[in-house]
Amino acid sequence: MAHIIVVGNEKGGSGKSTTCMHVATALCRMGHRVGALDLDLRQKSFGRYVENRRAFLARAGLDLPTPDYRDLPEVEAGSLAQGENAFDARLSAAVAQLESVSDFILIDCPGSHTRLSQVAHSLADTLITPLNDSFIDFDLLARVDAETGKVKGPSIYSEMVWNARQLRAQAGLKPIDWIVLRNRLGAQQMHNKKKVGAALEELSKRIGFRVSPGFSERVIFRELFPRGLTLLDLKDTGVDQLNLSNIAARQELRDLMKELRLPGVTVSF
Repeated sequence: MAHIIVVGNEKGGSGKSTTCMHVATALCRMGHRVGALDLDLRQKSFGRYVENRRAFLARAGLDLPTPDYRDLPEVEAGSLAQGENAFDARLSAAVAQLESVSDFILIDCPGSHTRLSQVAHSLADTLITPLNDSFIDFDLLARVDAETGKVKGPSIYSEMVWNARQLRAQAGLKPIDWIVLRNRLGAQQMHNKKKVGAALEELSKRIGFRVSPGFSERVIFRELFPRGLTLLDLKDTGVDQLNLSNIAARQELRDLMKELRLPGVTVSF
């Protein structure tokens, strides 16, 4: 059985596609077979990232490790069982196609609540939730008392993850390993940064996730997307000397891959 990694957050702009591409490519570079799906059927940022990579590698005559990205297959209405949802059938078919040829399947969810996203979360062995380091994004996880800063209770996304966990438990599947990724962390120990960190730690104990530092805000990530490249590809594409920012970003990726604790993965880059 392939290990399914879902990257989800019901808010756009949190770095889901960048996280997906870097985790998927890192796994490929370490010798693992990686399947990839994008459930944002309109924007497909992750899918576009992989398409950009394939096009660039073809133009440059390079052969670099690349995830096996596939679009969701279409299904005939007549092939659906009575009461079966078409989106459920499309996702199940895609996972079934990839499962026999993949060690890991990485699924990028849209920045909104959809049926596909809901089902994908119930499939997750590992769930990564990238979060910009602000209370605007934190509100997706929990409500906070404005005066005391204390967590009042889980919010919409946390409740959806809870429902996914319940479905997995009913099916006899192992629990979801949930990691909340703090992206765009400021370099300075700002007061707001400390407050967000304290609130995350409190909430993590209440609803069961691990907190991990993610990616800082760096220009390099915006520059890599058009060519479909990642931090791990720079030396293979003619960048002999990495600057300090690139080296620091590469270390962030290494730390993230270790923190994910994926089965059979020894981080070696």
